[in-house]
Amino acid sequence: MSNSSTSIVPLFARILLSVVFILGGIGKIFAFSLEEGFVAAKHLPLPAVALGVALIIELVGGLAILAGLYTKFTAWIVFLYMIPTTFLFHNFWAMQGADRLDAMIHFEKNLAIMGGLLLLAAFGAGAYSVDSARSPRT
Repeated sequence: MSNSSTSIVPLFARILLSVVFILGGIGKIFAFSLEEGFVAAKHLPLPAVALGVALIIELVGGLAILAGLYTKFTAWIVFLYMIPTTFLFHNFWAMQGADRLDAMIHFEKNLAIMGGLLLLAAFGAGAYSVDSARSPRT
């Protein structure tokens, strides 16, 4: 078993978590109008602005998590962003049939991702990260 201070596991965890956000942010760039329609359908004010904020949080947050840069702070920001996002866009309790099942799966997936973000917020990025490289050696 490797020492937790030099384990490569947090790096793999950050890679896996960041992919969802990086691809989500890129997807919002290339399908902005379509995504804006989804946001507008939820009756959010200023859907283009809300989508722009989501895009920035997902893309910048995902890249920061990948690099392990300001990881604890970034994990908290992305975690807090995911709370309303999860409840607004995956409200399975208000759906029926296949839509309900699909939304419930996405809701549960988001809960799992939020758990991973809380672990990053609590324990940091690990040895193979910008945060680790920037910290003073003892």
